[in-house]
Amino acid sequence: MMRPLDGITIVDFSRVLAGPMATQILSDAGARVIKVERPGKGDESRTFAPFFEGGQSAYYSAFNRGKTSIAIDLRKPEGQRIALDLAAKADVVVENFIPGTMDRMGLGYDAVRAVNPGIVYVSNTGFGQTGPYSTRKGYDTVFQALSGVIDLTGYPDGPPAKVGVPFADMTSGLWIAISALTGLMGRQKTGQGCHVDLSMMDVQVSLLSLPAAWHFADGITPTRTGTEHLGRVPSAAFECAGGQWIFISASDQHWPAVVEVLKLDAPEEWAEMAMRVEQRDEVMRRMRALILTRERAELADALRRADVPVGEVNTVPEILSDPHTAARGIVGRYDDSGSGSTPALGTPGRYSGYEGPRFVAPPRLGEQSDDILMELGLDADRVAELRQKGVVA
Repeated sequence: MMRPLDGITIVDFSRVLAGPMATQILSDAGARVIKVERPGKGDESRTFAPFFEGGQSAYYSAFNRGKTSIAIDLRKPEGQRIALDLAAKADVVVENFIPGTMDRMGLGYDAVRAVNPGIVYVSNTGFGQTGPYSTRKGYDTVFQALSGVIDLTGYPDGPPAKVGVPFADMTSGLWIAISALTGLMGRQKTGQGCHVDLSMMDVQVSLLSLPAAWHFADGITPTRTGTEHLGRVPSAAFECAGGQWIFISASDQHWPAVVEVLKLDAPEEWAEMAMRVEQRDEVMRRMRALILTRERAELADALRRADVPVGEVNTVPEILSDPHTAARGIVGRYDDSGSGSTPALGTPGRYSGYEGPRFVAPPRLGEQSDDILMELGLDADRVAELRQKGVVA
């Protein structure tokens, strides 16, 4: 059996998180990903803690499974020519350099398109190829801050907070994968490749759909609500007996069951969402007091039996060992030459009629350099010469 992206080749010049996450998703689905790294240190995330036994960075490993690695010095003309030769045979190029960097190395979209008209070339930058901020540098939390995401996160009486995962990086990674697949579908129809200008900042602003809707409709400035929902009550985390937490999110059709399970003294007018939102403080005060007396497991079970949407607020170890997580196979293991059997999270998509996602160890730096160079037609003597010059490693 095949995987959906068998036969697709991606040359990946990206580093750290967003780009590598995207190309790992595509690799899991069958694409061949050739990761181009710097000789010596490679992708800087190889040095990020923590480390598995054997020395492989867990951070690097989380976003680079199943790829091949070639180490090329892109500052050298010979290295640039090798990289262009790789791109000439690829279906997709992914890069995340500051605008203009790839052009200066002779590896920009126009140069690659000249040798490969069908290339889908994804430039994932902080602020895009145009606009007054296009040359700025940024990191995940900078984009969270600028986009308003940090202002929306946290409690009303507390300071702004970042999201608990690298939100800007990871959502941008999803959009890189979407962009690459969209470009490939367009090429299938027209025979033409394209350049995708994907700004991480644009991705974050696009995710403000609901807060923006409140602003567009009512002119309000949405701000922090903790775990509560601006337009729904209840929709929040509640502390249970023993310090554990539970999240309850209920619409009008669930409200009678909430009242029954909690034995809540609720006026009839609270049956309407608009009234519960208007009297939010009192609704929440009464619910919190009752839930604080209940054991989480017992309460969650009672609410589920009553068909109320509810979820325990799990820690990371709790959800990783959850029986549903295990049944869905989202946690897998790969064999690493240095670390042995190593756990990792897989991609969630399952495609009928195809093999499941492949689960292969991330590459060591330059692990496939020789094989990739020989595929380009270089013989062993030429590869040795390039190594001696420091062009490849």
